[in-house]
Amino acid sequence: METDPAFGTTAAPAAPADATAAPGGGDAVLAVTTLGAGVVKRTTRLADGRDLVYYDDPGTALGPERSVDARALDTRPDTATMRQDVLTGDWITFATQRQTRVMMPGADADPLAPQTATNPSEVPSRYDVAVFENRSPSFGPALANAVGTAPAAVDPPQGLADLEQIGLGRTRTSVGRCEVVCFSPEHAGSFGTQSVTRARTVIEAWADRTATLSALPGIEQVFPFENRGEAIGVTLPHPHGQIYAYPYVTPRTQRLRESIARTGDDLFARILDAEQGSDRVVLQGEHWTAFVPFAARWPLEVQLLPHRHVPDFTALDDAERDELAPLYLRLLRGVDALYASPTPYIAAWHQAPVHVGRDTIRMRLELTSPRRAADKLKFLAGSESAMSAWTAEILPEDAAARLRDAIASVPLPVEETR
Repeated sequence: METDPAFGTTAAPAAPADATAAPGGGDAVLAVTTLGAGVVKRTTRLADGRDLVYYDDPGTALGPERSVDARALDTRPDTATMRQDVLTGDWITFATQRQTRVMMPGADADPLAPQTATNPSEVPSRYDVAVFENRSPSFGPALANAVGTAPAAVDPPQGLADLEQIGLGRTRTSVGRCEVVCFSPEHAGSFGTQSVTRARTVIEAWADRTATLSALPGIEQVFPFENRGEAIGVTLPHPHGQIYAYPYVTPRTQRLRESIARTGDDLFARILDAEQGSDRVVLQGEHWTAFVPFAARWPLEVQLLPHRHVPDFTALDDAERDELAPLYLRLLRGVDALYASPTPYIAAWHQAPVHVGRDTIRMRLELTSPRRAADKLKFLAGSESAMSAWTAEILPEDAAARLRDAIASVPLPVEETR
């Protein structure tokens, strides 16, 4: 075995190209770790060397073994390239290989379902929660992968100081990491359709992946998120989210840092106090409050904020994680109860950067949807798209009242019995 700094784990040899073992054969587990809430982490590799991590529910019905990925896979693509927009300083990634990714396959060709004899998917074994490196990533490894086929980055970033310089024609290799988080082995659904136990397992996985990715060389920010619905641009109906690990601090977070510098380090504490005293709160627990923000841009926009300062998932204690599972499910199920059909949304977990702003930037969920009526979507036209100057059609207080009613109409999530 060899240590691969680009992946942050100990690598096992890839399966030979002529391997013929059927799905379900062999045991590919490299390491087993017990995490919080009784979640068990099992680390392995896919046939081309990409990381695959299983997170087993507490009391899972699954056995400890995991199958070897016996596929013969193509060479992994070169890491994508970033170009800098000299007008803004933003870095734009050009990941041309993403043009060929699968679009809305049926259950018999679902790449996120467990492998079968007729479906050579990305996950060799039955699972509760599975996380693996994206096969068509926007950000890829910096170093050559001795166990697979990942090539070395041609022109990697040389730290934040390098990326913060601005000039014409600047390019860098898009070093980072993109992972897929499968919430369930089922073909259809979303985070909101999962059980409380499963939601708690995913929260543990988010925390573990945040810690792992934050420790990789060159990573500056880690971003877990879920895109839900074709109106958002989802290409797979399978219940899943993603995690991006960026080589820079994202533009949105840079603007937040500027606001904190101008208004004070306790900005999030003051926001929470103000929102808790308003009629925009939609859901509240001992450790979390969900509210429609004072200046919401989208027809549906909710933020979920922890009551104490924590920079990311790794800093949440057990009580905060335990409450988050059912509370987040209530919020999502309320969002779906607004209309007769499921609501498209982006659920974005903003976390503090890895190296800067951790004492002042509080983690939070920002859930947004373009749906402004049962059969209408908000499109970003001239002012919003070109100038980032927004016009909102729905008052935040009215949106909060509708969402409170919707949340009240759905049954409370309960712990499952096995």
